[in-house]
Amino acid sequence: MGTNNYQGALQHPIGSGFNANSTASEIIKGIDLAGKIAIVTGGTAGIGLETVKVLAAAGAKVIVPARNIEKAKKNLHGITNVKIDVMDLFKPDTIDAFAEKFLASGRPLHLLINNAGIMWVPLQRDNRGYESQLVTNYLAQYQLAARLWPALKAANGARVVNVSSLGHHMAPFNFDDPNFLHREYHTLLGYGQSKTASNLFALELDNRAKAFNVRAYSLHPGSIAGTELARDADMELFKQMGFLDENGNLLPEILASLKTIPQGAATSVWVATSPLLNNIGGVYCEDADIAELLPENPILQTSAILHKNGVQEYSLDKSNAKRLWELTEEMTGISFDVK
Repeated sequence: MGTNNYQGALQHPIGSGFNANSTASEIIKGIDLAGKIAIVTGGTAGIGLETVKVLAAAGAKVIVPARNIEKAKKNLHGITNVKIDVMDLFKPDTIDAFAEKFLASGRPLHLLINNAGIMWVPLQRDNRGYESQLVTNYLAQYQLAARLWPALKAANGARVVNVSSLGHHMAPFNFDDPNFLHREYHTLLGYGQSKTASNLFALELDNRAKAFNVRAYSLHPGSIAGTELARDADMELFKQMGFLDENGNLLPEILASLKTIPQGAATSVWVATSPLLNNIGGVYCEDADIAELLPENPILQTSAILHKNGVQEYSLDKSNAKRLWELTEEMTGISFDVK
């Protein structure tokens, strides 16, 4: 069934022919998704909305679960092959209800694109006491994939795509205190560990699911202009990170590095549809290709630049991935038996 990607064994660019400037529409050219069913979370705005448009235009039937139905109807108006349903990633019971409804339809699921995410938020907890970024950016991914597993398996060729982030560089997963019960809360540490968790989940899910022709991936879409991700951001934090000048204006060099929304959706679409990945899974991707593994010692020469691209080995570590799977089963109360 092919080699797994533990410790980044498969983390080598494969020459996809695309790059950071490629758009989702360019990537989907020549690919027919007629007869395929996709679920895209966070599909009502930003790169999620662009992903929905591109997949639907290629013939896929796309289901967009949404917390705000009126917003979803407005933003998805006029797009064919799209259905809206109710789900709030912060409320586990709505995830279960959504999955039960889909499974009751008897349809296979070919693409599960876990695109939704939050960032820059103050400390918030769900009704279980779990930190909000961990809930939205990771635990909900796990729960949704676990509940939809029968449909993914039935597709006989499904892909689970976790939209992660370069933000995983900000923090490994803290197994001792993932919910900031005994340490000071820093929003970027919460974000970083949630994205590391997303990478580890894709790694472990792929290793367990490939025997059933289900592959899993994580990816960094790039830094994108015009999304809603920074709606809760503290401008002072942006200044401290060197993104803004004293007047609150985005620095020219930062602005020049940002991707457009069509470029930001490109890696999601490539990971979801590229035939180059038919026999490769568990990898972390960026710029519509497999990313390069960062060495443990950043002094070593590599074309991947720390905190600008590449993937950290701790987010592809075998023991971390298996430990996180077990912890997540405990935290969610969901035993994800991949069989």
